[in-house]
Amino acid sequence: MKKIKLDIVGLSYSQTQSGAYALVLGETGGNRRLPIIIGGFEAQAIAVEIEKMQPSRPLTHDLFKTFADNFQINIQEILVYNLIDGIFFAKLVCSNGDKTFDIDSRTSDAVALAVRFGAPIYVYDFIMDAAGIVIESNDFAFLENLEGLPKENTMTGATASSTEKEHTPKSPYGNISDDQLEINLNKAIEAEQYETAAKIRDEIERRKNR
Repeated sequence: MKKIKLDIVGLSYSQTQSGAYALVLGETGGNRRLPIIIGGFEAQAIAVEIEKMQPSRPLTHDLFKTFADNFQINIQEILVYNLIDGIFFAKLVCSNGDKTFDIDSRTSDAVALAVRFGAPIYVYDFIMDAAGIVIESNDFAFLENLEGLPKENTMTGATASSTEKEHTPKSPYGNISDDQLEINLNKAIEAEQYETAAKIRDEIERRKNR
């Protein structure tokens, strides 16, 4: 089976499904996207590393990275290898220098570790064919309607429907000054309120890209 390399395109908060996030992986050099519904904790674990936030205490994935480093274990790649009943299956391809071995993983955990180890992310082509979405624009598409997207939990799902469209969600921080946003971001990180920090970070990034 052919492997397709993926990049992390974006992470968007659901405006319609409480506590849910869409992790969007994009085909490297292509226009297909693979959206996966994940929980808030998993989304925070990915966002914290991407944004290089410094939590006061190590998160679970940071602990795993430190443990692996101390025992000379490296993650060579992440592979999303199956999609059954709307649930993605992933594995970590690891090496200790002498042998290579696979470890089964939830997709969100695998991606959170990939960004920490600098490991490439791959998916088999049949999964991209079944669950991928073609995006005409190069811009990240916020997925407003998350129902029906494949998940990584126990709930079943189908491929995304044609009702999905580009959407920029309204931010509750729209009326706050830039300086106050930076202060609120630092306070949220210090208090380990990473979901709040991620939303403030999104508002800061939107203003930079105006």
